[in-house]
Amino acid sequence: MQPSAPQYAERLTAPRSWWAVTALVALSGGLILLPLGTLPMLGGVIAAGALASALVSSYGSARIRVVAGSLVAGDARIPVSALGEAEVLDAEEARAWRLHKADPRAFMLLRSYVPTAVRIEITDPKDPTPYVYLSTRDPQALAAALTAVRAA
Repeated sequence: MQPSAPQYAERLTAPRSWWAVTALVALSGGLILLPLGTLPMLGGVIAAGALASALVSSYGSARIRVVAGSLVAGDARIPVSALGEAEVLDAEEARAWRLHKADPRAFMLLRSYVPTAVRIEITDPKDPTPYVYLSTRDPQALAAALTAVRAA
């Protein structure tokens, strides 16, 4: 495998129900402008639909990758050498780390619609961030990829 090829890649896409809500927002935009005529109604459907689609798409575009010796999560790029062991969190434990166990200094890439997660300690003494919390649909594969990169 090439060193620049991703060992793990995931995109946290928005659930289908959010796209149904997007369609309803587009319909609402049309209904609001219906009294002004057919053309404004169509414009309202298109404008409201485009805006809602852009919002859902941008929120669902978060990516998690392990590539070139780094963990890339959203805007963060962390060398694997600065990370400790990855702790796989089931739905109940992930919820606890999102709520009452959470540290405000932690880097968290979370999506409420993804029930499982991974928590990774930051071992760099210069970094005030205690850990990284990442929502992921396949926490075992992410932890295994980080372990494989660390071992290589």
